Amino acid sequence: MPVKTDPKRIRPYGDTLNDGRVQISFTLPVPCDEQGKEAARQILRKMGMSEIDVCHMNDLTEGFTHFNAYATSNAEVDLTSIKVKIVETPVMDMYENDEYIDQNIGRDLIVVGACIESDAHTVGIDAIMNMKGYNHRYGLERYKHIEAINMGAQVSCEDLLQKARAVNADAILVSQIVTQKNIHIANLTKLIEMAEAEGLRDKMLFICGGPRLNHEIAIELGYDAGFGTGSYSTDVASFISVTIAEKAENN
Repeated sequence: MPVKTDPKRIRPYGDTLNDGRVQISFTLPVPCDEQGKEAARQILRKMGMSEIDVCHMNDLTEGFTHFNAYATSNAEVDLTSIKVKIVETPVMDMYENDEYIDQNIGRDLIVVGACIESDAHTVGIDAIMNMKGYNHRYGLERYKHIEAINMGAQVSCEDLLQKARAVNADAILVSQIVTQKNIHIANLTKLIEMAEAEGLRDKMLFICGGPRLNHEIAIELGYDAGFGTGSYSTDVASFISVTIAEKAENN
């Protein structure tokens, strides 16, 4: 028989709906032995977990062990209390987007993208900008009415803004993959503060993306939009095109 639950209040589940079972993976600075295993168990107990099963431990190096465990959590959330900011622009494929630009903007758009500062990981920006794109979505370089300029990795904020100014860009795309010690927040904050100081912030769209970014965080940092895991070139291109068209209509 189906389990009767309050659809507004949810808990994690493993075997039975809302049973509270979770799988947890973490590392402790302990040896890979029974004492280390008990330390992991006590950590989980102090986190409010019950029915704890430390099912696997792996010796990483001397004095450090990685643990996998199953446990039960009593935590629950009320879905009706959750409010999130999301990009609400309708998503168009490449052909629809090109037609939209042609009909509603009447000129090609210029988009400059880069991984800024010390970040050398281009997988994100390449998936959005490179002609081949990713997962059956062509990148911006293939769009008929978008001139996509991919500056690559380890681009300083100064160089990115200089390039955007030189080509009179409509939008700047920033990818941040490296997130240790919140370096992505520091880099993104630096860029937006420099853009404001140089009078560029209101002259073009600023968009960021990465595995630990989303629209809500982007807005808090002063960007126009943010795209996280699961976003594609079609999401980014649609936001740029629709936003620029709406701004032109309102001016």
